[in-house]
Amino acid sequence: MDLEALRYPVGKFDATLAFTQATRKAAIDRIAALPAEMRAAVGGLDDRQLDTPYRPEGWTVRQVVHHVADSHMNGLTRTKLALTENNPVIKPYDQKAWATLGDMRLPIDLSLGLIDGIHARWAAVFRSMSDAQFARTMVHPERGMTMTLDFQVHDYSWHSSHHLAHITRLRQREGW
Repeated sequence: MDLEALRYPVGKFDATLAFTQATRKAAIDRIAALPAEMRAAVGGLDDRQLDTPYRPEGWTVRQVVHHVADSHMNGLTRTKLALTENNPVIKPYDQKAWATLGDMRLPIDLSLGLIDGIHARWAAVFRSMSDAQFARTMVHPERGMTMTLDFQVHDYSWHSSHHLAHITRLRQREGW
């Protein structure tokens, strides 16, 4: 079993990608499409399946869904901060620690609803932005970098595909 392929089923994010209006549009469309795709990916799964890790020592399907809601909620907030403040320093969080908190045992419908709302709002913000706004920046202290909103939209598009593939590929392997 190739653990690296299980961990990164769509490959790692390519930070050297050339951002164009076409790739930006595709990234925004990807973000907008995630809620329906996530619902389809987890549709019909029972609690045993939801509590199955997508890889050895990896998160369960339930944790992945809750993580996407947490991560993308932070992403929307970071987008708005970068649009309304001058090069803000964003607040990192310990996603591994968050994945162990009590809300990770809740029904996934709660996070699916959050993902619906977050992604509708996020896509609306991204679609309303000018080229100059996509060049706005934020400082990510954990990554040690200043990133543009163009980088962010492409990164979260990848993040959407990345976690969706954790679930869909697990389903394929398990025959669910």
